[in-house]
Amino acid sequence: MRVVLPAGTTETALIDGISAAGAAPELMAHTPSADVEILAYGRPTLAPVTPVSPSGCPTPAAVARAVREVVGFDLTVVDAGLSRPTGAPTVDLDVDPGADIRDPVAVPDAAGIYDRAHAFGSSLPDDRLLIGETVPGGTTTALGVLTALGEPATVSSSLPDNPLERKHRVVDEALEESDLEPGSCEGEPLEAIRAVGDPVQPTVAGIAAGALETGTDVTLAGGTQMVAVAALLRHAGVEADLTIATTSFVADERGDDLPADCDRLDCDLVVTDPGFDERDHVAMARYCAGEAKEGVAMGGALSLVPDGEMTAVRDRFAAVCERLGIDAEAGGSTDIDADADGPVDADAAADGPMEGDRGP
Repeated sequence: MRVVLPAGTTETALIDGISAAGAAPELMAHTPSADVEILAYGRPTLAPVTPVSPSGCPTPAAVARAVREVVGFDLTVVDAGLSRPTGAPTVDLDVDPGADIRDPVAVPDAAGIYDRAHAFGSSLPDDRLLIGETVPGGTTTALGVLTALGEPATVSSSLPDNPLERKHRVVDEALEESDLEPGSCEGEPLEAIRAVGDPVQPTVAGIAAGALETGTDVTLAGGTQMVAVAALLRHAGVEADLTIATTSFVADERGDDLPADCDRLDCDLVVTDPGFDERDHVAMARYCAGEAKEGVAMGGALSLVPDGEMTAVRDRFAAVCERLGIDAEAGGSTDIDADADGPVDADAAADGPMEGDRGP
């Protein structure tokens, strides 16, 4: 199984109160770069921080890494608009970071990104792909494209109290600035991304569409951001079978809305509960309290865990947290300096790169 992880940034994430993907706004741009390093190597190598929420909830990359250490999977990271360098090997599709969706144009090269991602997706030899994402602010841009497409617009949040009213205000401002109304981009998904999306969306959609055309089985690993990608694909005329794999944390927040979304978009839905409520560990408790919920292919990775192996995943997650400096009882410090003396040697980080840790 290959996990493809597009990673990018959007200035939308800097809007106050939108995202918990990092303890401080000035560090948030490093979050996707650190996420892919954690998934690849088990800890940050070049990125200067470990992404942790203000209350001490670690990035979902730590959960996905725990799964990888238990079950193993190949990993390909795609630079989908990173604004900070990463030490993980990446596929470069010439994607720039996204602008604030309240600007007239959020992703000027949306069509070009989609075409390049489509070519990459169609070139992959795998029978099965699981495609994730990491982009702070992504639920707000998801709300933007869903609204522009005229789809029912409810999204989850990395925060325990979803600031949905604030997100709707941001999207309303964004649509007005782009001279659009809800539903104006029905059947025009790339225009929706160009106006109010982020660069990770055309990257994920393009890779998925290209892979589906070659007969590859594609699972979109994530929550409401992947619902938005599924909507983009359906509005682009892609009719192939799709699966969305997410966590119980997203499913619990969304209630009946998530299955309804998947039914409307003709997608299968897989929901996995990691059983974090069975352990006395602060990081697991923060997830159970509604923080983070999803991201960095977490839900898709958890769906790969065989029956009887989730206890081992919880054990490895605790070990990954310890490796990242997150105390089991107190949560440790936030946005932890990866290495005060400089970047970590990637080959020496954690237990070293896993078998199967390689580029495309």
